[in-house]
Amino acid sequence: MTATRFAFSDPSTTTDALCAALAHVHASGHAMLLALPIAAFHAPQGDRWSPATHVRHLTRSTSPLVTAYRLPRWVLRLRFGRTRRPSRDYTALVADYRAALDAGGQAGRYAPPADHTTVSPMERRAAILGAWHRAVRGLDSAVRGWDAASLDQLQLPHPLLGMLTAREMLAFTVYHTVHHLRLVESRAGEVR
Repeated sequence: MTATRFAFSDPSTTTDALCAALAHVHASGHAMLLALPIAAFHAPQGDRWSPATHVRHLTRSTSPLVTAYRLPRWVLRLRFGRTRRPSRDYTALVADYRAALDAGGQAGRYAPPADHTTVSPMERRAAILGAWHRAVRGLDSAVRGWDAASLDQLQLPHPLLGMLTAREMLAFTVYHTVHHLRLVESRAGEVR
C-alpha cells in the first residue's frame, strides 16, 4: 500500500479542482476497499471502526451536503448568513481540522449506528459502497452549478470547525475522505 494513493495537489483553487480531487480520492478509496477481503471490510480494525463503518460515516457526513448545495442560495444565505472572511486554503483548513481532532473532536451525530443488516457480507459491502458512491456523485452534481463568488460568500455549519464557507466545506470533504481512507489503509497493515 502506498502513502501517495490519496495524494493530489492543493484543490482549493477552483470548483473543478475540488470536484476532481474528491473524485480521485473516492475512486482510489473504492478500489482499495474492494481489494480488502470481505471479512476484513466488515471487521473492526483492532479496537477501531471497521472499514465498512468508516465508509458509512463518510456517506452519513457527505449526504447532507448534497441537500445543502442543491438548495437555492438565498435559502442558505437566510439560514446561515454570509461569511465576513475569505476562504481558508486547503492546508490551513486541514491544520484546523487536525487541531480539532487533537483537542478531542469526534464524529458525534455523524457516527453511524450499529449495522444489524442480515444480507450477505458481499451484498452489504455493495450496498455500503453504492450509498457512498451516490453521495459523492450527488455532491459533485450539486456543486457544479455554483459560481466562485457564491462558494466564497455563503457558509455552512460544521460540527467541529464552526461556520465554513461553501468552498471550505468542499475542501473539508476532500480531506475528511482522505483522512478516513488513510486510517483504513494504515490499520489494515497493522491488523493482519
